[in-house]
Amino acid sequence: MKVILSGGGTGGHIYPALAIAQGLEQRIPGVEILYVGTAEGLESSIVPKTGLRFAEVDIKGINRSSFLKASKDLAKFPLSIFQGWNIIRDFRPDIVVGTGGYVSFPVVLAATFIASCRTFIHEQNAIPGLANRRLATRVDCVMLNFAEARQYLKARSIIVPGMPVRKEILDIYRGRIHKSARFESGRFTILAFGGSRGAMSINNAMLDLVTRYRRENLQVIWITGENNYKELQEKLDAQLDRKDMKLALHLLPYMYNIEEALQVANLAICRAGAGTLSELALLGLPAVLIPYPYAADNHQEYNARALLNKKAVEMVIDEFLDGDTLYKKVESLRQNPGRLREMAVNMRTQAKPQALDDILDTLIGPQAGLGM
Repeated sequence: MKVILSGGGTGGHIYPALAIAQGLEQRIPGVEILYVGTAEGLESSIVPKTGLRFAEVDIKGINRSSFLKASKDLAKFPLSIFQGWNIIRDFRPDIVVGTGGYVSFPVVLAATFIASCRTFIHEQNAIPGLANRRLATRVDCVMLNFAEARQYLKARSIIVPGMPVRKEILDIYRGRIHKSARFESGRFTILAFGGSRGAMSINNAMLDLVTRYRRENLQVIWITGENNYKELQEKLDAQLDRKDMKLALHLLPYMYNIEEALQVANLAICRAGAGTLSELALLGLPAVLIPYPYAADNHQEYNARALLNKKAVEMVIDEFLDGDTLYKKVESLRQNPGRLREMAVNMRTQAKPQALDDILDTLIGPQAGLGM
């Protein structure tokens, strides 16, 4: 069997595709998988490290700041569809799966013209992205994370399996993985990250948080994003004597194996992307969510409020985020272990550990291979 996976731009589109790839490899020995992305997207650095074959199309998101810029971006679409067609013609896949982002559009669209190729898309958010809205009417099946997304789509077939997560996260959920020696497990641990590219609003608030906690017996794992790492490192060195801190601080530009940090954390500070929330739910990890304010249709705030209503998270709107606000929110939770336990229990009720199995059953049938 041959399968093409395509999704990119952010980790929220890439990691579900990688989870599907892992599942396919377990179920179907000898399956051939090709991942299609862009040369500039985050997928170009993440996917090759997994050992998957990687092909490129030349496309970028539409810049809506001006008509001229939008026109230049739109002008690339015919070429990208032609490139997608050539990749499909050469690889001859049985299945093509798009997990969102502008890169998946030309690949999945081209595949819908091949009668022998079955096509699928997975939509992670409660409000579907533009690419998946356009593709939904053409593909064989649309797979959703949130049932609420159904109302925005017209499709031949829609199912709601949830979000596929990486094997490493499932292994932690199922107790199959030992804690890494990289981080201490005896201290209250805060894990802060702003998504695959970082978030300056979170990073700026974290600067103040780390300064306030420098004399506390805590552990902070702070993933800054590669673009911000050097600047933040310089600011920390100017503000603090890091050799004279009681706080155990791990400042990192990026973590390819973030599961090592997730499994020791007591509290996360992060955005509200669907992939992140699915992993937090499986691990029962409480969080202070700061939704990305420029997400399409404000879907991150919608995601966060759904969990806030279930008392599984706390939330701070990005516009009102500063160091003092974040410190007070974190400290109130740290001093209230009962509230943290309640949040953890409520997060676990949102977990969908069978999502990947259900997606694989839809793609290839439950009879294929030995299952997971």
